[in-house]
Amino acid sequence: MQIYKGKSVFGGIAIGKISVYSKAEQQVKRLKIENVEKEVERYHEATATAIQQLQELYDKALREVGEANAAIFEIHQMMLEDDDYAESIENMIQMQKVNAEYAVAQTADNFARMFSSMDDDYMKERAADVKDISERLLTVLQGEESQGVESQEPSIIVADDLAPSETVQLDKDKVLSFVTVHGSLNSHSAILARTMGIPALVGTKLPVDDTVNGKLGIVDGTNGIIYVDPDEVTLGKMKELQKIELEKKKLLETLKGKENITLDGQKILLYANIGNTKDLATVLQNDAGGIGLFRSEFIYLEREDYPTEEEQFQIYKAVAETMAGKRVIIRTLDIGADKQCDYFKMEKEENPAMGCRAIRICLKRPEIFKTQLRALFRASVYGKIAIMYPMITSVKEIQRIKDIVTQVKAELEEQGVEYREPEQGIMVETPAAVMISDQLAKEVDFFSIGTNDLTQYTLAIDRQNTALDEFYDPHHPAVLRMISMVVNNAHKAGIWAGICGELGADRELTKEFLVMGVDELSVSPGNILPIRKIVRETNVKEYKEYRK
Repeated sequence: MQIYKGKSVFGGIAIGKISVYSKAEQQVKRLKIENVEKEVERYHEATATAIQQLQELYDKALREVGEANAAIFEIHQMMLEDDDYAESIENMIQMQKVNAEYAVAQTADNFARMFSSMDDDYMKERAADVKDISERLLTVLQGEESQGVESQEPSIIVADDLAPSETVQLDKDKVLSFVTVHGSLNSHSAILARTMGIPALVGTKLPVDDTVNGKLGIVDGTNGIIYVDPDEVTLGKMKELQKIELEKKKLLETLKGKENITLDGQKILLYANIGNTKDLATVLQNDAGGIGLFRSEFIYLEREDYPTEEEQFQIYKAVAETMAGKRVIIRTLDIGADKQCDYFKMEKEENPAMGCRAIRICLKRPEIFKTQLRALFRASVYGKIAIMYPMITSVKEIQRIKDIVTQVKAELEEQGVEYREPEQGIMVETPAAVMISDQLAKEVDFFSIGTNDLTQYTLAIDRQNTALDEFYDPHHPAVLRMISMVVNNAHKAGIWAGICGELGADRELTKEFLVMGVDELSVSPGNILPIRKIVRETNVKEYKEYRK
């Protein structure tokens, strides 16, 4: 048995024969040509054919993986028509009197080298796009058929790398998984794999030859491992895990599209927690009613400098459009405590969990806060965005936030920038916020209870300290009473209250939350359907009687 570790693109277990996909090397010779104009025209005709092929790929991707993921093929069409790219090829044909194939191959190498040398990860990925469109052009120029991944039986596809066009042409009925030696988690192919729901690994250092071809393989997408020629013990263990995965899929099929409603007619919203746009595929796949927590701090944590208003706007806009009118609750910057960002140049604190974090940073550095608010208000034009402010402890903080919001709106209006005012709520995650939740409820549109911090502050236990695990009790009566108190005060003020912390996914408490009248549970996407099952099988009135 051989074991190879890679980066997980999409979870799940795949067991089957490995099929190695090797691209045929396109041999390009430098030829001297006499008729330059005819050769340029041949290049133009090949470009038109390639653009038509990409349009067909776009239409296929649109049907199968949605508009956001099909967009790569529109981008590829634009890249083929890009002035710099086209002029480089034409100039080479005209000045050097060489064949179009050589000019395309040479331009592809030059542009790919240029993109690869850039510091920005997104621009580095464009190197793969240039190679993809250039290979397509060369295939057309040489009169060959477009290559695709073919498999006569359901297989695990192993390749050096896969272009987006190759990925979208995968026959899902014939492909159990794919594993590539190269590629990144940010590549278009990885994004497509997540959307298609195919277990996949990238960056896996395994041989792409006959030493693995045709052998039995197991892809553990969750842990980022591929087993080649597994032993009986491993095979048995992975089959059991696959059985659990299949049961989850069956649950998905039977509960998808169903209401989150109890046997006695009580409804609850089931939303998803996500950290970035890469998670949107699993949100849709698991039939979430919306996004209850978009952790915007990851936009900051994944960069080496402050994200601009435009960068943030594009991200929030994409999320809003993808969710197509469903509520998207975006938590404002929650840096601090266990999430540190070097370029913020925060002073070292003895107790960062109780230090300058979350809304405190935003109020102390209003320019950073304003940039994010401007992006959020602008993105609200494109969907149902709601804003959630973390670590609130007083009415005074909300009033300061409202003053800054007023300034932001005035600036946008003065500049003639289109915006909509979204719902605005707060996270209730401190005992202080719980105790004055009746006052806070009059100031906002909703509450979302952050049970992780609320539990650690209530029990005075650092949740990161494993030495105190025996004392850390998220089911502590004090925590549950606080949740109930917040929900009651929200309802008295006419607003809704949800839970977005880990406790929301605790299935031992789902019925308790229904009794409390919690309006919304926001959990990791994979927990939505199991909780929906509990909700739909519960009679709240009967459960109340049973508890007495």
